[in-house]
Amino acid sequence: MTRPVLRRLRRGLLVVLLVIGTGVAMLWALQRQLIYFPDSSPVPPAAEVIDGARDVTLHTDDGLELSAWFVPPAGPDDTEMAVLIAPGNGGNRAGRARFAEELSRRGLAVLLMDYRGYGGNPGSPSESGLAADADAAVAALEELGYPPRRTVYFGESLGSGVVAALQARQPPAGVVLRSPFTALADVGAHHYPWLPVRALLRDRFPVVEHLATSDVPVVVIYGDRDSVVPTALSEQVADQAPSLDERVVIAGADHNDAVMFGSRVAALVARLARGVA
Repeated sequence: MTRPVLRRLRRGLLVVLLVIGTGVAMLWALQRQLIYFPDSSPVPPAAEVIDGARDVTLHTDDGLELSAWFVPPAGPDDTEMAVLIAPGNGGNRAGRARFAEELSRRGLAVLLMDYRGYGGNPGSPSESGLAADADAAVAALEELGYPPRRTVYFGESLGSGVVAALQARQPPAGVVLRSPFTALADVGAHHYPWLPVRALLRDRFPVVEHLATSDVPVVVIYGDRDSVVPTALSEQVADQAPSLDERVVIAGADHNDAVMFGSRVAALVARLARGVA
């Protein structure tokens, strides 16, 4: 091979490496924009959306004040239990108002939180930030008369990662995971198989790892047509949860179908709450 050819090959290889390096650097810098999709617009006062609800403020250890909604039990049979809803990675708490009402009608108090950066809240989301937000939500519920032993943590999608870590720090009466994943990197590797997701990811949310030594009763709910979190990952969470109380597969349901946050799911949460009360 002649020297001019070798020089061209070296230059070509250098260009390829620079392009790959630039792409990896951009992914490293912008990855949280691919994970979190907050609706940062302010939400109306709780009472304007849900009868009897009120606004509460969560105080995080790193100095943020986050707005949330508290919905008292409205049904005839007060379970004296609460549900902490840790939402997914998009929207804000207004999008789960009807679900909170479904739970309230079943005799459950509900804290409908928004993470930092969501629903008009200050700050930017990250794994450690969402953990601090969840701890602040638990503290707020305790002030309202619902300590962890009288609370069920409900984690939806990304919220399953938040809740799995939270239950290891502050064990509740029970946990419901809706459309959970084994770890966030597994979801990323599924959607971006050509990228070194596991090496690059900063926010990891290892659900199975946090559940491995837990004795908290766990209900796992997922659809069998999920296009966001592969069904196989939710299956693995249920398979590996050492204290699995119930596994519910909703036939024909995709990740964000209405049935995934409707009356059927609310009834499952209420059943767990009554069973552990």
